[in-house]
Amino acid sequence: MFIQLIQGKCNRPNDLRRLLDRWQAELGPSAPGWLGATYGFTQDGTSVAVVRFESREKAMENSDKPEQAQWFNEVQKCYIGPLEFLDCDDVTTLLQGGSDSAGFVQIMRGRVTDEGRLKSLLQGRHADELHAARPEIIGATLGIAEDGQFVQTIAFSDEESARRGEQLDMPDEVRETLDASMADVTFVDLHEPWFSSRA
Repeated sequence: MFIQLIQGKCNRPNDLRRLLDRWQAELGPSAPGWLGATYGFTQDGTSVAVVRFESREKAMENSDKPEQAQWFNEVQKCYIGPLEFLDCDDVTTLLQGGSDSAGFVQIMRGRVTDEGRLKSLLQGRHADELHAARPEIIGATLGIAEDGQFVQTIAFSDEESARRGEQLDMPDEVRETLDASMADVTFVDLHEPWFSSRA
């Protein structure tokens, strides 16, 4: 899987939402390798999109299509200043990556300091411990870029459950793994996320 994060300050959120909905209806069905996306706006007007493709090659093939370029030209008009992109070929999922029924999504960004330990949180025993401790987490994706930056989407059933879960103590080993495997972490909350996926 390939993940691309697209983030920027948006001053025309309604127009952007319409353009994203139009992409889903008109361009998405024929987009090579497209799997789905998570979208949302933060309270300060930042737009966040985490788009999933089968591979980087398929994503680039889609970007090269004339109709995609035309659509994206319109999208760029909805932003103030440049857009930020993060391309991640190295992707790990928890619980199949999440659910389009999630009511709240938290985006984590940062720098990987121990890739193996970070991935272990979404796989095997650590994943079972994490899910047992935080059952309101209904899925996650972890994308790691070539330069060590990462983006993680964590899907929750609802924000109230997520906030309650934040107050609980994590298992010591899970907490130690988190502390040892990432740095410079920032959080972005999508209070009203929406989703698209290939039918």
